[in-house]
Amino acid sequence: MSKDFSLNESIRGIWDKMASWLDSLILNLPNFILATIIFVIFIFIAKYAAKLLDKILKRKGSQDSIRHISTKVAKVFIILLGFFVALGLLNLDTILTSVLAGAGVIGLAIGLALQGTLSNTFSGVILSFLPELQIGDWVETNGFAGEVIEINLRNIVVKESDNNYVMIPNSKIIEEPFKNFTRTARSRVMVNCGVSYSSDLEFVQKLTTETMQALFAQRGNEEVEFMYGEFGDSSINFVVRFWTDVTRNRDVLTAKNKAIIAIKKAYDQNGINIPFPIRTIDFTNKLSINEPKKEE
Repeated sequence: MSKDFSLNESIRGIWDKMASWLDSLILNLPNFILATIIFVIFIFIAKYAAKLLDKILKRKGSQDSIRHISTKVAKVFIILLGFFVALGLLNLDTILTSVLAGAGVIGLAIGLALQGTLSNTFSGVILSFLPELQIGDWVETNGFAGEVIEINLRNIVVKESDNNYVMIPNSKIIEEPFKNFTRTARSRVMVNCGVSYSSDLEFVQKLTTETMQALFAQRGNEEVEFMYGEFGDSSINFVVRFWTDVTRNRDVLTAKNKAIIAIKKAYDQNGINIPFPIRTIDFTNKLSINEPKKEE
């Protein structure tokens, strides 16, 4: 009898609990529906706000990496705002506090586990807003040289001269120096050469300088510079420096190619010799395997 009574009491307790939950659900159903609607509205707002921000940034001429990161951050921020508003409508302040506390702990654990990934992510954000590095620039960094094709939250993609793509982690770009050819429209190019010891050095200097000035127009305070550097093994070596339009490494190679051809033609027309190392082999051997016979 007692067993049947306890079983009935348990069943009655379960039904009472379910009834109270059902009452709570019915009472909070309007708030739940309203919270759901609010959250869905915030999702649509985030979607269209991201598109609007993308158009504004594109109209201002911002690079692709800045637009992509800015729109993603704005979208996530608006959705999170809608989530917190929905929780507030459901009177789940305690749950909201617990979620924030749990997110902090989980975020700390994830941060410790993904230090390298997070480092690349934050570096990607910095690179996206860095004016010294933009999509389309020609850069040299970490032993690679090429055109920047993409900047994302993990790496930058560089297209090298041989048409191969290289992905370099963002943290490497931040930590290591890089050379950007595109940021300066004009650069100084240097060509090294040498002339024979019998050459008229002052005439060589004058001829080389005039040849470079005729080939590469110098602007403003720019000038062709000619400097002898050393007495080489078979020549007196010099370097000539001049300014020209350079936005990528290929422009440097093209300028050097033109300069070398022009210098060689000018030297040939004026009888100036560009020597090359000559090795002389002496076959004279005074040592003999057979000793000379002694006279008796």
